[in-house]
Amino acid sequence: KALQQNSCRPGALVCGGLTPSLVCFQNYFESYLAVASTVPALLCLVVNFLLVNRIPVHVRVLASLTVTLAIFVVMTVLVKVDTSSWRHGFFAVTIVCMVIVSGSSTIFSSSVYGLTGAFPMRNAQALISGGAMGGTISAVASLVDLAASRDVTDSTLAFFLTAAAFLGLCLGLYLLLPRLEYSRYYMRPICPARVFSGEEAAPQDTCSTPLVAPGSGGSHMPPLRPILKKTGGLGFCVLYLFLITSLIFPAVCTNIESLHKDSGSPWTTTFFVPLTTFLLYNFADLCGRQITAWVQVPGPKSKVLPGLVLLRSCLVPLFVFCNYQPRVRLATVVFRSDVYPVLFTCLLGLSNGYLSTLALVYGPKIVPRELAEATGVVMSFYMSIGLVLGSACSALLVHLI
Repeated sequence: KALQQNSCRPGALVCGGLTPSLVCFQNYFESYLAVASTVPALLCLVVNFLLVNRIPVHVRVLASLTVTLAIFVVMTVLVKVDTSSWRHGFFAVTIVCMVIVSGSSTIFSSSVYGLTGAFPMRNAQALISGGAMGGTISAVASLVDLAASRDVTDSTLAFFLTAAAFLGLCLGLYLLLPRLEYSRYYMRPICPARVFSGEEAAPQDTCSTPLVAPGSGGSHMPPLRPILKKTGGLGFCVLYLFLITSLIFPAVCTNIESLHKDSGSPWTTTFFVPLTTFLLYNFADLCGRQITAWVQVPGPKSKVLPGLVLLRSCLVPLFVFCNYQPRVRLATVVFRSDVYPVLFTCLLGLSNGYLSTLALVYGPKIVPRELAEATGVVMSFYMSIGLVLGSACSALLVHLI
């Protein structure tokens, strides 16, 4: 959000008096950002998996946090720099920064998620809920910005400074983590990963003879095949969950307009999408994730879980037949009330939060403890694949409406 605002400020890339090439940048700015964020994320997930047994997790976490913080400091400085004389250069800098931030944040999040695989389930659940809390806070901040901000440059500066402050706080808290006895117990060294069969029990806290994959010759790469075999079902659930979610949110949701838009009320114009889409979805997602702290059903081997995941496909036509605008091919609006997108968004967020948290938390728990971190990275990869596929399909979907 802040990157886009920085590019939209006076004197920056997407302002008045643009050449045709810069108009192209303006029209497809979000698309460029999407590519710059998703592609590096997938590549860095692969790299992170290869580095699981080669570079300690604390090195990966601290390095990725430091790089992300450094990039945000650079972008914060650029907020006050007049870039009108080098718009192409500023665009390139923005994209490069997005690539680096996406890669480093992916390594950070997947490493931390993999690390929590060795902790009790409630810790992994808290980590995943924290992500939804971040989305909710961002949505609230955007609403406050819409209501109170009068200068886009000051608004952008506030966003970047807040992000940098939180990154610094994360860095300090992670350095504090090894000092806690509770954390030291679960972060204690474990023996190298060993290959196990699909029928073998998966002990979490003990390991016997330190074995490695047959024929690996002491390879440092975790054994991928047994992880995929054990987590295939849950991986499909994660992938399909995020495919459906990113297919609808935000591409379709943000184009649903209030049926009372002509009234001129700020609640049906300026605040309708931020409230009914971003804030409501993120809050519902947070509630769904938090529910898993008390209720964990269905279980990891239940066929009900993939059934519920597939059932979410019904949400796509529900959103399509709300008051999505502009409509070219499907002229009929079935749900002619502003209540419907609110209800559907709540259902989308709740189901995404609850079901995705269950699948993500179960993943590292159904493998031996020595494979928990690598499994966490693999589950993150499933999630990223779902997001990429959903985003790609959403571009097609909006052209079919």
